Amino acid sequence: QVQLVESGGGLVQAGGSLRLSCAASGRTFSIYAMGWFRQAPGKERDFVAAISASGRNTYYADSVKGRFTISRDNAKSTVTLQMNSLNVEDTAVYYCSLMTVYESRRGDYWGQGTQVTVSS
Repeated sequence: QVQLVESGGGLVQAGGSLRLSCAASGRTFSIYAMGWFRQAPGKERDFVAAISASGRNTYYADSVKGRFTISRDNAKSTVTLQMNSLNVEDTAVYYCSLMTVYESRRGDYWGQGTQVTVSS
């Protein structure tokens, strides 16, 4: 089993930045791809960003490309999402996920989520 715990959410004004973190335990973190997903009220959970097990490769949803950056520290079993130039459409609950297939855009294990609210 794997445990994922997100932190760093909050309320920010449009144009601002937030940094989300996810701490993993229970599995060999460094052999799995990791991702961030988000779910806005009344909508399905959507893919945001993913990073390969080594950290050398990343890819993003078009809606966040150029504004968000995913990174990981395998020594600390953490994955981070730096979010810049936030807009109200980024408001959602953000989930960290362990991905068994890097290019799948599908999460397999989930954290509890952290709320991000962007005000205009």
